[in-house]
Amino acid sequence: MDISRKTLDEIDNSKEKENMRLVESILFISARFLSIQELITYSNLNSIQILEALKKIREKYLKDDSALELIERNNLWKMDVKPEYTYVVNKLATGSAEFTKAEQETLAIIAYKQPIKQSVIIKIRGNKAYDHIHRFLQLNLIKSKKEGHTNVLTLSDEFYDYFNISGTHENPLKETPYSHEEEGEEEEIEE
Repeated sequence: MDISRKTLDEIDNSKEKENMRLVESILFISARFLSIQELITYSNLNSIQILEALKKIREKYLKDDSALELIERNNLWKMDVKPEYTYVVNKLATGSAEFTKAEQETLAIIAYKQPIKQSVIIKIRGNKAYDHIHRFLQLNLIKSKKEGHTNVLTLSDEFYDYFNISGTHENPLKETPYSHEEEGEEEEIEE
């Protein structure tokens, strides 16, 4: 049987499209950043096929002017809604989130109190916070610097990018009238 070049190209194109749909579905259902190794494990594709599929997915979203985007951060990949549509998603989102409620609370404390010693976080949040901190470090959302017997945790630039926070990367919450007390006196708040 003689298979023409056109038929081979069609078969290759069909396989590429199937690989792209497979990777896209994995990213969609995971709703979190995945490494290439995780994508290989879930899809049974090799790294070259994964990278080609990721490239094609990104091109597709750009070409179609999609509300979705493919985000790559530190060799981790995630499908997400473009920032201009997150308000709609946030209204609809219920139940599962990218971070558990406990992780969100731990990250909120780090964000608000930074720089903060890891030992203080553990005292506040309990031993499970070690797992939270480990995950945040893997995602490069926080930085850790050894200081004595503990680590000092601060937010990374990736944190601000991840949560689409622009500006000077200063904590705006610390600038509230409630946080400025001089020698034990509370400031008056104008109404």
